[in-house]
Amino acid sequence: MKQPQFGALPEGKRLEMVKKSPHYKNGKFRNFIEKPTISDGYSFTGEIWKALTKKYPHTEPVDVLPSIKTNLKTIPADRNVIVWFGHSSFFLQLDGVKILVDPIFSGNASPLPGSVKAYKGSDIYTAADMPEIDYMLLSHDHYDHLDYETVKALQPKVKHVICGLGAGAHYEKWGYSPQQIVEKDWGDKTQIKPGFAIYAESTHHDGGRNFTSSQALWLSFFIQSPTMNIYYSGDGGYTDRFKKIAEKYPSVDWAIMECGQYNKAWQSVHELPEEVALAATELKAKNLLPVHHSKFTLAKHPWDEPLKQITALSKAKPYRLATPMIGELVDLNDSSQVFKQWWKDVK
Repeated sequence: MKQPQFGALPEGKRLEMVKKSPHYKNGKFRNFIEKPTISDGYSFTGEIWKALTKKYPHTEPVDVLPSIKTNLKTIPADRNVIVWFGHSSFFLQLDGVKILVDPIFSGNASPLPGSVKAYKGSDIYTAADMPEIDYMLLSHDHYDHLDYETVKALQPKVKHVICGLGAGAHYEKWGYSPQQIVEKDWGDKTQIKPGFAIYAESTHHDGGRNFTSSQALWLSFFIQSPTMNIYYSGDGGYTDRFKKIAEKYPSVDWAIMECGQYNKAWQSVHELPEEVALAATELKAKNLLPVHHSKFTLAKHPWDEPLKQITALSKAKPYRLATPMIGELVDLNDSSQVFKQWWKDVK
């Protein structure tokens, strides 16, 4: 547990800051609505037993996933774009500000080397491919969102990190300066420049990289620029928070939503596809980009089920569904851009 990839727990002044949060109670961060992680009718031991003894079909692709290697360093500064890297990692350029979210480029989503490997073709980007980053956002400190090797390699390129209270301990241990780290509670605002702000908002999830859980707060983000508003859900089960986000921020141009690695047994902390479609509708989002799929197997559904399900569920919905390939340039201002159902050709 002393290996660097496990990160660090908040201590000293950081721990005192954590303890002042109204969401930190009895030694850990809490969700607004406390409920069991395991759903009624299921058990933790039962799910472990099924994982060890039951075979689940097609949980990862046989083929190499199709992808596009976009040169992020040559994208004109006046273009508003997203480039998705698989799972929940993506690059966002908005009104000239470069943002990198939950990057993981090491090919592994676990502290144990080679145990949760990226699918073939899904890991074509590296830290070296990233341009200078104004803000790197962290939704929470689980290994499939906070990757030690990636974060360590990116440190010279990143001006600021925005993360939940307590998570700064990881970055500081890994060589980031206190000036680079911005820790936020739910509802806090980071002013980027006039007319441009990033708000840390809630989600229903948890956190932890070792045996002591929930010591770093989990976040969603609302990014408000002079020309566009973008909401990133982070990980979390369905609650009424999406209606509240819509009331607080009346215009959501793009919703980037977790859709994958779900199971009815842990539905409280990961949304099912039908809940993703409902949440996007409640957000009154104009566009939906589903993430948290197509890179790692962390649940037992077929690897392409999230894409199939959300495509079917999004028919006749008020939002437009965007399903880019890994690395494909998504033009945020082009409502006519067409996306292929690329997973249909992958075995």
